[in-house]
Amino acid sequence: MAERTESDLAYTFKRGKSVQKNVRRVAESQVKTAIEEIDDSELSDNDTIHQVRKRCKKLRGLVRLVRPCFPSYKTENAAFRDAARELSVLRDIEAMLESHDQLLEFYSGEVDGAAFAPVRAKLLQQMDDAMGRNDLHDKLARFREAMTDAKIRIGDWRIEADGFDALRGGLSKTYKRAREAMEHADAEGTAEALHEWRKRVKYHWYHTRLLRDIWPEAMTVHGDAAKELSDLLGEHHDLAVLQGALPDLLDHQESEMKSYLGLIQGRQAILETKSLTQGRKIFAEKPSALEQRWEAYWDAWQEEDAIAPLERVA
Repeated sequence: MAERTESDLAYTFKRGKSVQKNVRRVAESQVKTAIEEIDDSELSDNDTIHQVRKRCKKLRGLVRLVRPCFPSYKTENAAFRDAARELSVLRDIEAMLESHDQLLEFYSGEVDGAAFAPVRAKLLQQMDDAMGRNDLHDKLARFREAMTDAKIRIGDWRIEADGFDALRGGLSKTYKRAREAMEHADAEGTAEALHEWRKRVKYHWYHTRLLRDIWPEAMTVHGDAAKELSDLLGEHHDLAVLQGALPDLLDHQESEMKSYLGLIQGRQAILETKSLTQGRKIFAEKPSALEQRWEAYWDAWQEEDAIAPLERVA
């Protein structure tokens, strides 16, 4: 089993604590880390934005797990969504740049990457322009303020159930939505449908991470598969965003645009096929079956506290 990082340990429920205490602890850890990342002078603005937006996504995954039992869900989900949204423009440019580089690397033996150097140059210019705007640090300051406010609110969060009863509704609903989004993406085959599926997959992946300790061996395999699927769908989405920006990036040069578009669509077709194959494995069970299985893991995990003293005596 792979060694767990400090981040893994912080974003995981602990046995022997109520669900409310676990939710508050995980949320406080993510908010605290986000503030530290904003204050870390050794992180570039790019890395800071990437990291703190990731904290918001993890926080939204957390509150979704307890959604039916969490009266403040809508307020808190919207707060973390809006905080991250203010920082999305720079991240979108960075994602397009990464997508461009990955695309040319994938086709490195088939195309001359130098022919598309203007694409990379324009993306770098856009990133420099975005980084140079005076409002970037203002946005980070507002984000920090939003996290500071959230840190205060978390202490008053109430989860109106405990044990697996507090989790089953959010877990099952998120899994069901991801499963339905997969079927819709398979039927429609559009970038929008695949992107919507990716969002649902990511929330389910966060839930596997939060509940990893109920059976680490099984949950790690499931979580790694969901992470891989999320990455495949994320690459597909980034290529779609890059495609939408092509007219400006290539100054409407028809022949270059046609060639580049062919690369994007070829890679997307591969990613779509791989994603659906992976998804049918992850979402093979009906929501009720997954809920029952994970509840059984949870119950067995809780019983381990009673076994430990007996092992010490023996």
